[in-house]
Amino acid sequence: MLEVRDLHAFYGKSHILQGVDLTIREGEIVSLLGRNGVGRSTTCKAIMGLVAPHGDVRFKGQSIAGMRPDQIAHMGIGYVPEDRQVFPGLSVQQNLELGLKTSGVFGRWNFEDVYNLFPNLSARRDNPAGVLSGGEQQMLTMCRTLMGDPDLVLIDEPTEGLAPKLVEQVGVLLDEIARRGVAILLVEQKLTIALKISTRLYVMGHGHIVFEGDPASLAANETVRKEWLEV
Repeated sequence: MLEVRDLHAFYGKSHILQGVDLTIREGEIVSLLGRNGVGRSTTCKAIMGLVAPHGDVRFKGQSIAGMRPDQIAHMGIGYVPEDRQVFPGLSVQQNLELGLKTSGVFGRWNFEDVYNLFPNLSARRDNPAGVLSGGEQQMLTMCRTLMGDPDLVLIDEPTEGLAPKLVEQVGVLLDEIARRGVAILLVEQKLTIALKISTRLYVMGHGHIVFEGDPASLAANETVRKEWLEV
């Protein structure tokens, strides 16, 4: 579904991504792990066209490198950024409505799906998004992206700063996303979550991929975990 080959990206003169290769197949949950600052978030931004990509990025066989973010989104890639970009003055319901590609037209997800998964959002559907807790805003951002019915969703650090109960709810949502046939590229810090839900994992270090394998392979590879993941 998504093929990334020899991907480079820059911030000014800083060479952040230095030849990233990764593949995501239909329906997979693929985690991208690594310490802060190694280029995981930049990888998502380069795929989405928010940072200029240098290399080959293909979605469903079509090159998307150089396309605008809105064009990439309409092709079927959703993006959940790490900074919880809600519209604070709009209600929860209005934020969800903004996720629809066409007003009133639903795909795999509708409002009741979201509210059944997250009763906290249901109870606050008429409240301004700006009064939600940080965790609730994270849930809203993820659900707004799903309203656009993507075939692949890039999710950047969804559990960062969340209480344990909300972390558990994120895990339930990720499982439900995959169950409905949506592929996921998950940028995550928590190794235990990634090992539990992922089909495959990549570990990134210094702007390139240093490990690819299944959860059992990473769990057994103490060298990779110590050198590239553990603090």
